[in-house]
Amino acid sequence: MKISLTSLIVDAADLEQESVFWHRLLGGALTKTPTHHFLQNDEFPTLVIQHAPGHRPPEWPDGNSQQMHFDLATDDPRAADERVLDAGGRRLRPTVDIAAAPSQGSRIYASPAGHPFCLRAA
Repeated sequence: MKISLTSLIVDAADLEQESVFWHRLLGGALTKTPTHHFLQNDEFPTLVIQHAPGHRPPEWPDGNSQQMHFDLATDDPRAADERVLDAGGRRLRPTVDIAAAPSQGSRIYASPAGHPFCLRAA
């Protein structure tokens, strides 16, 4: 028996803001319906952003459970940090500029809807 991961679904109160963030960060093709946006890229399973009007972001790492998170790898942490911030994400930890601490193992960010993800050197 084989089981494959075909998609990851994230909730967002603001469907457009969340899908534009992930599209700007990861690239690929974005297909939209009124309740779901599908981000497809050959390098990962489909990322589905699902409209959830009552969505409340996790308070992790300082509060409630993170529920889940993404681990992303990059060959250029400084450029990736800039892309995250330009796309509308925010740093959770460490909060200092990456140029001041480029050798730290990973950085924790949140998408506009508050979904946490880690970015580390490839």
